[in-house]
Amino acid sequence: MSKTQSTSKAAVQRRWLSGVGRQAPTAMFWAVCAPLLDGAFMIIQAWFLANTLDQAIRLSIEPAQLLGAMATIAGLIILRASINWSGEQAASHAAETIKLQIRRQLFALTLAKGPAWSKQHPIGTLTVSLIDQVQALDGYLQRYLPAVISAVILPFAIALVVLPVDWVVAALFLVTAPLIPLFMALIGMRAEAANQKHQRVLSRLSGVFSDRIRGLFTLALLGRTTDEVRSVRSASVALSQTTMKVLRIAFLSSAVLELFAALGVAGVAVYIGLSYLGMLGSHFTGFSLHHGLFCLLLAPEVYNPLRKMAASYHDRATAKVAVDELHQLYEQLPQLSNDLPTPSRSAVVQFHETGAQPLLQVEQLQLKSPTGVPLLHATDFSLDRGQHVALMGASGLGKTTFLEALIGLRPQVQGRIQFSCAATEVVLIGPQPFIGLGTIADFLRRARPDATDTQLWWALEQAQALPFVRPLPKGLATQIGTRGHGLSGGQVHRLALARLFLTDPAVILLDEPTAHLDSTTRDQVLAAILGFAQHRCLIIATHDAEVAAQLGQVWFMENQQLLQRDVL
Repeated sequence: MSKTQSTSKAAVQRRWLSGVGRQAPTAMFWAVCAPLLDGAFMIIQAWFLANTLDQAIRLSIEPAQLLGAMATIAGLIILRASINWSGEQAASHAAETIKLQIRRQLFALTLAKGPAWSKQHPIGTLTVSLIDQVQALDGYLQRYLPAVISAVILPFAIALVVLPVDWVVAALFLVTAPLIPLFMALIGMRAEAANQKHQRVLSRLSGVFSDRIRGLFTLALLGRTTDEVRSVRSASVALSQTTMKVLRIAFLSSAVLELFAALGVAGVAVYIGLSYLGMLGSHFTGFSLHHGLFCLLLAPEVYNPLRKMAASYHDRATAKVAVDELHQLYEQLPQLSNDLPTPSRSAVVQFHETGAQPLLQVEQLQLKSPTGVPLLHATDFSLDRGQHVALMGASGLGKTTFLEALIGLRPQVQGRIQFSCAATEVVLIGPQPFIGLGTIADFLRRARPDATDTQLWWALEQAQALPFVRPLPKGLATQIGTRGHGLSGGQVHRLALARLFLTDPAVILLDEPTAHLDSTTRDQVLAAILGFAQHRCLIIATHDAEVAAQLGQVWFMENQQLLQRDVL
């Protein structure tokens, strides 16, 4: 990436991050205003408290005569606590609302990019982006945004209030206060770099761990579990080391903050003390106890907003890194609106519920791989109900890409694909069907939510899944793991095929449906599929010549061409 592109990308991220708080305007407005209002009442409270102490100490007024002033101070304390609490609640509500909206946007964006894009990224990386990297915005929204506004306004407001009382104290506030954000910015540069490394290591560990868990059975068969345990442990140690680096920088920033805040308060205290002792000359001896206490009470409050900003400064660095990671992964940032991106079907694919013939019409279809390598030159064909095709060819030539392109899941497509049916009447079962966490019944009913148990058992029988489902103690209520953990590849395919028999499609696209089956089970499954697809359009991608021989046509993908041949 060139320097210009990097600068432009950083500018886009800054604009996005600065505008993200506007997605919950009411709650965020109060979250920002509450510290300012609290600061205003704090100044009033300091004035009343200094005046009360002055009357009690210097004028020796009886405590009974100061009850009204003390009640006012107590009321101000309660009022400030209420304002702070409501501001924190508003900030928390705003953060949760915005994070939920961003997660919805990212989830919709993931769906819009399609399965071809998702397969290019480890599931752990996508999970981190949707959960951890969005969660990394929490501190920025809850703490940093309210703190940075009050840090900009309150110190100068307090200095202006103190100016009529004593210009030297006001000058001390104005000189020392800006030093804190200056040094925090210098430390923040290092903190941002450390956070970037931390997020990269976290994403890598998530991807490594997720991939190893999915392939645990295969690793055990190959005797590679010990090596992979070392790999995961190494990634975990790297994460621990980067986490400690981030924490060291956070503690360093806190130490710098406390140093300058302590020096500022001490400077004001020394000045006021020397003034009372008359050691600064006649020009600095006009302090009353009231004014001195007022300035001294406000001294820590000048640095308190800066302290809060500094404490949450690493939240900003973390948020910037998270936004950068999201930008790199999705190649764009989620929209700051309520409009969700819709899954983008290829413009060349059209669905018209006309029922006209042919059912599937393809003209000048050209396919490319995600890297731009041509897979298929311009091809024309048409299929109607009752026509069955076997798609054959060597591995890697694009059979899966071809099937996915027909329903618009591949962006690298040119030509025209037209179905004379609804999009919901086209079914594709890929080579690696996804099985989520739940029961067998839950998995099957995703195809037909109103299906009865009798219909589920019938579908399992058609897919030759009864031999391994019926003996299970809980039957249809048996829990199955994510991605079919605990099931063989053939069993997963048969469960996926069972869902096919619960639908009513016009076009059926199957990718290696019999790849993991023995010959007997294969023939039984294929017979059920052909019977079900008797009056439907069917395309099966396969390497099995015996499967291809039972279909009406065989198409070969070779030399970037689709060669058609009838089977006698």
